[in-house]
Amino acid sequence: MNRSAYAFWLARPGEGEIRPVTLPEPGPGEVVVRARYSGISRGTETLVFRGGVPASQHTTMRAPFQEGDFPAPVKYGYLSVGTVEEGPDTLVGRTVFCLYPHQTRYVVPAAAVTPVPESVPAARAVLAGTVETAVNALWDAAPLIGDRVTVVGGGMVGCSVAALLARFPGVQVQLVDADPARAATAAALGVEFAAPEDALGDRDLVVHASATEHGLTRALELLTPEGTVLELSWYGDRRVSLPLGESFHSRRLVIRGSQVGTVSPARRAGRSHADRLALALDLLTDPALDALITGECAFEELPVVMPLLADGRTPALCHRVRHPAVT
Repeated sequence: MNRSAYAFWLARPGEGEIRPVTLPEPGPGEVVVRARYSGISRGTETLVFRGGVPASQHTTMRAPFQEGDFPAPVKYGYLSVGTVEEGPDTLVGRTVFCLYPHQTRYVVPAAAVTPVPESVPAARAVLAGTVETAVNALWDAAPLIGDRVTVVGGGMVGCSVAALLARFPGVQVQLVDADPARAATAAALGVEFAAPEDALGDRDLVVHASATEHGLTRALELLTPEGTVLELSWYGDRRVSLPLGESFHSRRLVIRGSQVGTVSPARRAGRSHADRLALALDLLTDPALDALITGECAFEELPVVMPLLADGRTPALCHRVRHPAVT
């Protein structure tokens, strides 16, 4: 079996390169995966690309199969879909999802891959990691039937949360973003859209995912008394100021953080990370989620595409990467 592969590395902040890799022989209980697609999670991965991970978070922010250390050189990423070429008979030939960086072929423990349901196209399965984040967020938020919910920030995570909330019975969902182009995405997902200045108020729950100080401030303004903002944004090394001296205390507002690194306490007793990821893949049977994939490139184009994504010249929610059919 071919043991050659190629991987995308951040050589230094703002500059990426493709490097050759020689794969190790797979051991017992390991699989060889040939990547078909990978996904760029624009928020986190472009922050890493810019070198914006603070030193205090270097350990926390490590991806499962990351090589190197922040800020660089580092091989980083966690949305890979491929075909198992070698391994247990139950997996060979199967399409699987793995939290692996952008690499054309790789060796991992069999337990690190999750079979993609036959009803989910491989090209859509790159969204699994982000939908898993949305699942965990909604386990944390625990919205109730009839709740009025706003998602502030129409990026990849915010749109995933809005898409899942649209399935809740009786829940009124509004997606808020400063970019009017997100209105079309909201319509595809089956939720309302509003610019920040036109957003509805008196919301029971606001999920904030814009990663901006203004967005978080606006999220607080939209709450009903005793409402909750669930904070999903990752700010890296940026500091955020909030108007906590105004009506924050008198209205008894709540800001709660949520992060996908651990399973929500609301489900931790009975659900593992693997269970949560399998659920996310099952939810990807919905073709409406294709609206979250707004760009695509070939693997060999990554050194050119990543800087464009990082500085906003190429806008995207999830940017999908096509891997070569044979490497």
